[in-house]
Amino acid sequence: MTELLSEHSADVIVVGAGPAGSTTAYYLAKAGLDVLLLEKTAFPREKVCGDGLTPRATKQLVAMGIDISEEAGWLRNKGLRIIGGGQRLQLDWPELASYPDYGLVRKRDDFDETLARQAQKAGARLYERCTVGEPVRDARTGHITGVHAKLGEEKTPVTFHAPLVVAADGNSSRLSLAMGLHRREDRPMGVAVRTYFTSPRHDDDYLESWLELWDRRGAQDRLLPGYGWIFGMGDGTSNVGLGILNSSSAFKELDWREVLKAWCASMPEDWGYTPENMTQPIRGAALPMAFNRQPHYTKGLLLVGDAGGLVNPFNGEGIAYAMESGQIAADVIVQAQARATPAQRELALHNYPKVLKETYGGYYTLGRAFVKLIGNPKVMKIAAQRGLTHPVLMRFTLKMLANLTDPTGGDAMDRIINGLSKVAPKA
Repeated sequence: MTELLSEHSADVIVVGAGPAGSTTAYYLAKAGLDVLLLEKTAFPREKVCGDGLTPRATKQLVAMGIDISEEAGWLRNKGLRIIGGGQRLQLDWPELASYPDYGLVRKRDDFDETLARQAQKAGARLYERCTVGEPVRDARTGHITGVHAKLGEEKTPVTFHAPLVVAADGNSSRLSLAMGLHRREDRPMGVAVRTYFTSPRHDDDYLESWLELWDRRGAQDRLLPGYGWIFGMGDGTSNVGLGILNSSSAFKELDWREVLKAWCASMPEDWGYTPENMTQPIRGAALPMAFNRQPHYTKGLLLVGDAGGLVNPFNGEGIAYAMESGQIAADVIVQAQARATPAQRELALHNYPKVLKETYGGYYTLGRAFVKLIGNPKVMKIAAQRGLTHPVLMRFTLKMLANLTDPTGGDAMDRIINGLSKVAPKA
């Protein structure tokens, strides 16, 4: 019985082995903590994603010791090609001291597994096919002290115990909801829909972003809030998708899968984005942005990645912030574990939301304002038409949208962006 108890007990339980959960588990295990990593599916498994990684995410992979060579199946990209307003502009990723000058492309069906296996190598105990249900809570304090789960194909009931639990269970975050943490309606939400096509454009070494998303199916063409993307996968296919914001009346009324089909049909025929070349069905997923669930720590529960709404509202990027928040959470937990009393540990853990707000709060506030602006299709159209004719302005915009600046010693653009983020409210 004692052996079974120790098998199902740990210093920390991490629920969800996506990028946020696996990164958290990796750094906790590396620091010597006993970590349980619980994943509801079995690897490899598919997730809806653009599969394009910016230099921010690349930096995180390097820090975790992941082999990102071409031989290991990673495709490098040099920057971003932006199309809109009758213009086409190709921008290289900025040369910075803080980030590499290249991004990566990798399919999510084995990207997540790569990170989870790295966490395992560091010492985390991974349970696949483990569906987490209700939290176990201390009757006196309300603190979470574990989770009830069903394990394996047989759905065997099991209870895991730990004094700290990390919710890395994605946008819906049932664990957060069970602990009374609901989504904030005043924060932007996006939707991503994507599919794959066999295409001669599969080895493009730039990520491609289309700033004008036209719905041409009615009597009159309509400009929609959001952007389209085309990412070559290097394996004979392209990932083609749309990112749409909820800041428009069109958000709920349109079938976005149909919009994606119509957008693909408007592409040049020789690109191959036709129904007969589609290799996977169109799938969609929510993009929870700008701290849309708070607080990020309460009663023994820390939120990382999509569970805490860490998606960048400027560009819909989630993986870099999932991994960064995982590392921040792990650092805080490791420091808290070294404190002598429960009160001191709580004091240390309450620092986690403060660090997140200090790191991203001002920048996400700017992003929320940006989302409101581009929710108006007329603004988006003017921005595309005027902005793309000014390469210097677009280089600034790329740095701003991708959150790629040097925090110290950067150029004038870096100092402006960092200054704006610093003075904006950290809500």
